[in-house]
Amino acid sequence: MSSPPSATDRPTYRLLAELEAAFDALIARTEALLAAFERAPCEAWAFDASTADAAWLRRALLDFWYQDGQDGRATNSHVGLVAADEALLAHVAEVNVAKAEFAARLAQIREQHPPLIAEAKAVLPFRHPELHTHLRGSGLARLHLKQCWRAIPVAEAPVARVRLAWYTSGRSIKRLSVREAERKLLALDSDAPHVRIQLRRLAGIPDGEPLAQVQAQAPLMRANLFYCEPLEDGRTRRAMNVALPLFLPAPRGRLPDCNQPPAAPPTQRTRARRSDERLEETPFLPSLRVYRYRSA
Repeated sequence: MSSPPSATDRPTYRLLAELEAAFDALIARTEALLAAFERAPCEAWAFDASTADAAWLRRALLDFWYQDGQDGRATNSHVGLVAADEALLAHVAEVNVAKAEFAARLAQIREQHPPLIAEAKAVLPFRHPELHTHLRGSGLARLHLKQCWRAIPVAEAPVARVRLAWYTSGRSIKRLSVREAERKLLALDSDAPHVRIQLRRLAGIPDGEPLAQVQAQAPLMRANLFYCEPLEDGRTRRAMNVALPLFLPAPRGRLPDCNQPPAAPPTQRTRARRSDERLEETPFLPSLRVYRYRSA
């Protein structure tokens, strides 16, 4: 019989217990959503599968695992459309609430006791043996926390048509000071010739000049939704990224008109470069993907 946690261990024990409860709620509500879909199947379409049935939806909504060798920053994508009635949409809303609660508990742990994250990844799958058994021999390695808490996309009103397209021009831009860039370069290898060249280049600009570190984002599928009627705020369309099946309000249980996007993203940039692009075309510090801003 294990001894009760000590006074110093109690806060950590509480954090893990709250996370476990949030994970249990997430699984239970996802299972309820899947059961509702199976009881009353509605029209569905899958981009990456020949049949959009209950088995496909289960794989998509319970894909909480890293593949062996998967980049830790990458997430699996399951693009599809589901024509949902009010009852099914209510289940989706409950799942998304559970996902938000799970994300909140994770954020609390990261802030108060970061080492607990590794323990959570090891412990949580074993709370649901029916989920964990398929890990054996299937190339699945460990729990992918982001794939647990990312929300299921939902359209807020009935849609007349959906146009899916690859989006390949996404990028994140982080501002850096000259001193921050210098520290990052020195952390690489200050004796390397290419680093010394970049350090000299950096020394030639004002200390107060802001720089931009650019990270290209992986291609993703974007859905352009065209509503049947204007929304209260006057909007008639919306664009949203869809890494999970998109649930569409459909009182008649039918999917709207939808295109078939290419099987793979284009290999080259498809959007024209904006005329008001604020960054220079070539990187100022190539080793860090750092650019200068264009002069006014």
